[in-house]
Amino acid sequence: MKFRPSDCLAALLYSALMVTTQALHFTTPVVAQDFTTEKHAVSVDTVASGLNHPWGLAFLPGGAMLVTERPGTLRLITKSRVSDTVSGVPRVWPRGQGGLLDIALDRDFANNRVLFLSYSEPGRGRGEAGTAVARARLELAPKPRLVAVRVIFRQNRKTNSGRHFGSRLVIAPDGTLFITVGDRGDSERAQDPFDHAGSVIRINRDGGVPSDNPFADGKKAAPEIWSIGHRNPQGATLNRSTGRVWTVEHGAQGGDEINLPDPGRNYGWPTISYGRHYSGAKIGVGVRNAGMEQPKWYWDPSIAPSGFAYYDGGGFPNWQGNMFVGALRGQMLVRLELEADKVVAEERMFINEFGRIRDVRQGPDGFIYLLTDDSNGRLLRLRPKSSQK
Repeated sequence: MKFRPSDCLAALLYSALMVTTQALHFTTPVVAQDFTTEKHAVSVDTVASGLNHPWGLAFLPGGAMLVTERPGTLRLITKSRVSDTVSGVPRVWPRGQGGLLDIALDRDFANNRVLFLSYSEPGRGRGEAGTAVARARLELAPKPRLVAVRVIFRQNRKTNSGRHFGSRLVIAPDGTLFITVGDRGDSERAQDPFDHAGSVIRINRDGGVPSDNPFADGKKAAPEIWSIGHRNPQGATLNRSTGRVWTVEHGAQGGDEINLPDPGRNYGWPTISYGRHYSGAKIGVGVRNAGMEQPKWYWDPSIAPSGFAYYDGGGFPNWQGNMFVGALRGQMLVRLELEADKVVAEERMFINEFGRIRDVRQGPDGFIYLLTDDSNGRLLRLRPKSSQK
């Protein structure tokens, strides 16, 4: 990895921050657990614990990490220390599946310290909320805080449902921001092209609409929309070898899907699905319909997928070009092998070992990091068994 002088300066600043920031919590050291997978012997370390339903993870220059907690707090982690809450976080609606959700760093974060947060934003009506994204700048002194906080995306129709906010964030190579939005528990909304619910959104980092969006003129669909027909995409990742954004979404009873959203396309929910209603009844017209796309992969029964990561790091050479999906219901990590844009094989790892896996990220060290969704959630690190901590 190459660093610019500005990156080095930022790293020094963050290192200084780690020394001067008082940490409130210290993680009890946990002996690494060793596992044998199909292609690697793996050790899993607990980097930090005591997190309150952590949801999203971002790596800062200098080795620190930011973790969102669903009740509405943002924490800074360095080594075995978990800091006090970072101030300035937008007010969230922490009910059901809502709260403070994903986090993504601007591509020029080392210079501008800009980040993005997705969350369930309270509405004007009583009990209403919708998916929103705020842009902010992380200040280092005298204590970590967010400043210049500005909402750059708001779901255009809020409801009082506590379900299906979606909320994963991916910054594309061209600098645009992809946002996943769930159907909010009202499935028919996913087929309304003027409703943000059940869609993948693409905006500029200042909140503007890219001129090459498929519906940029707003005549056939909301201009921010990239694709429609999604149920609850709680995972998204960038395949850095192709520059394409992939998503993974919850089905109903079965029918969890991996998609490769193309501009202007319809991914079918709730007209088509490989799952069934919780009552056992058939969903829509079946698994295919004219003008609707097929998933790249699906699960039946459901695994309740969440975090999603493309791997191209150096730590696990036999996993190069694979994708990893965290599972909530399945309480496991799923490894997927690709051939071009096709998923061709699956391995299920760590079943029932760590609980609900909420987020999956590739770290700058080439290792894989997981967040567990629990009131005493953990940040875990996967490394080759032969490597040092």
